[in-house]
Amino acid sequence: MDLAKSAAAKSAAAKSATPKPPAAPRHDLDRKAVGAVVLGNALEFYDFTVYAFFAKAIGEAFFPATDASHSLLASLALFGVGYVMRPIGGAVIGALADRAGRKPAMLVTIALMAIGMLMLAACPSYAQIGGWAQVIVIAGRLIQGLALGGEVGPSTAYLLEAAPPRHRGFVTSWQIASQGCAALFAGLVATILAFAIGEAPMAEWGWRVMFLLGLAVVPVGLVIRSHLPETAGEGEDPKAAGSAWEVVRRLLREHGRLLALTFLVIAASTVSNAVGTNMPVYAGATLGLSTTVATAVPIALGLASVGFPLLGGWLADRYGRRPVMIWPRAAILVLAVPAFLWLLHAPGPTAIFAVTFLLSALSSINAAAIIVGIPESLPRSVRSTGLALVYALSVSIFGGSTNFIINWLVTTTGDRLAPAYYLAAFSLVGTIAAMVLPETRDRDLDDETASSTPVRATTA
Repeated sequence: MDLAKSAAAKSAAAKSATPKPPAAPRHDLDRKAVGAVVLGNALEFYDFTVYAFFAKAIGEAFFPATDASHSLLASLALFGVGYVMRPIGGAVIGALADRAGRKPAMLVTIALMAIGMLMLAACPSYAQIGGWAQVIVIAGRLIQGLALGGEVGPSTAYLLEAAPPRHRGFVTSWQIASQGCAALFAGLVATILAFAIGEAPMAEWGWRVMFLLGLAVVPVGLVIRSHLPETAGEGEDPKAAGSAWEVVRRLLREHGRLLALTFLVIAASTVSNAVGTNMPVYAGATLGLSTTVATAVPIALGLASVGFPLLGGWLADRYGRRPVMIWPRAAILVLAVPAFLWLLHAPGPTAIFAVTFLLSALSSINAAAIIVGIPESLPRSVRSTGLALVYALSVSIFGGSTNFIINWLVTTTGDRLAPAYYLAAFSLVGTIAAMVLPETRDRDLDDETASSTPVRATTA
């Protein structure tokens, strides 16, 4: 009996002697700090919206052609170039955040983002410097793609780790809400500027002003981010974590199944967002609505993308991550086809605004749970890399292809319900994947033993 007690005592002593990774202190985030952290995500969607508005003018400036459609296609290809670099940025900058800290990575991403946007906004036109203009803007989009791929992991991990445990969902949901705010702001500013200077100057140089206005907030973001406290853990040695490749390899080896499931969940969310941004095109080209109605559709998209992510974050804190991942996605699965049937049978401003708002609201609620649940599922040492990599891959593959695919399906099949079928199919996959994921609301973020195998799920 004494021997048994002695052995148990030795075992307990050995466990207590095992060194644990140092836990980072938690810091209260004020509004200014939250704004600085989500600024990179907001800039991404500001850039996305501005580029979509002025793709034709950008094409004419840098890729002039006798056929206007060729210039537009070249401009859209330029926009897609940045997607190639996102997975690389997710791996490299995400690993930097896990090795050296969240704050250095966030400073790198916002600086690179600013450089990329400035290269596009300030680059002389093709008429002024010839082919060098194309080289400069392509390089700028590659740099920006690298930055955007690495932005979401460090900034989301920071919000998650700095937030009060009971409010992690709500605080982190500002990542999603900031996207809606930026898109709505871009739409309003573009409209005001167009009325102020006229259509011709807007196409000639007004679009450059739009990009420069976005860049004006970067110095403020850099200053505030540089003064934020670190959350990655005190006393950690970047060399101990190994190289960026070793961080990625350990992530894939130990958490591969979890990453595969989260990729499917994010893919469904990405397709939903893309279908929403395609609604102005669907309104004009497929439903035959006026240009005025089509160009106003993004307002409905933006309004739903501002408040509903915060609602999703609040619900995720109250009821758990999995239910908020599952039920809004399941609702989109059920409502997608009936909603588009309504559009086809009663095309008009009311229907197109209502359907866009509804689908965007449900997707925003769902996205808020995703953006907090996925990094919570990963240990601190690979948290930033995991989210950055899986998010970048999903957005690169589906964010850049969905609009093309659904419009191609409508054209080739003649079935105007093709976007609804595509959205429903991905929503089915996303719902099933979310049902397999673990519930993470009460998980200790400092627990480095978080398993790659999802824990037993609670009832959704």
